[in-house]
Amino acid sequence: MATSEGGDDWAAQVEAQRRAKIQQFRESARSPLPVSMRGDAFPGLAYFDPDPAYRFELPLHEHDETETVTVETTADGEQTYRRWGEFRFEVDGEPVTLQAYRPAGGEDRLWVPFRDATSGDETYGAGRYLDLEPDRDRVDGEWVVDFNVAYNPTCAYNHAYECPLVPGENWLDVPIRAGEKDFPGEPASADH
Repeated sequence: MATSEGGDDWAAQVEAQRRAKIQQFRESARSPLPVSMRGDAFPGLAYFDPDPAYRFELPLHEHDETETVTVETTADGEQTYRRWGEFRFEVDGEPVTLQAYRPAGGEDRLWVPFRDATSGDETYGAGRYLDLEPDRDRVDGEWVVDFNVAYNPTCAYNHAYECPLVPGENWLDVPIRAGEKDFPGEPASADH
């Protein structure tokens, strides 16, 4: 179910997270961008306006058997995850299911990658990610799945990074017009 809990405080928190990311990309030595694209040369980041219709509190339907999934990466590599469970909800009246994965290393967090009808047009073509932490993203036994905090993988900004690709089972036919849009600049090349 979509929920607008938090109201203005929630939207202000989303905006504050975005401002912090923009500042980190523009100024930090830990920015995924090369020095030549920081400071005044930074092209910025683009976002959809916060929309509570894309914030859900959902049960995770855990799989009886967690299957190991090998995910290809942008650099022709592979990463391993466990298909842990799935979230079921509706977007604009359309039923949607997204698989949630746990890192093979056993960490307690969930990785929810997705592509949607905006991918390659309004948003990064290879898809976007959500990271869910139990201590931060659980309310009354349900998970807060908030697409307003969906973000681009680092390879969207700099081809020197290797990013896991979204498994086909998480390609959605509906548009998710929430979270980060496509990078407004040209990604740095791998030789930067």
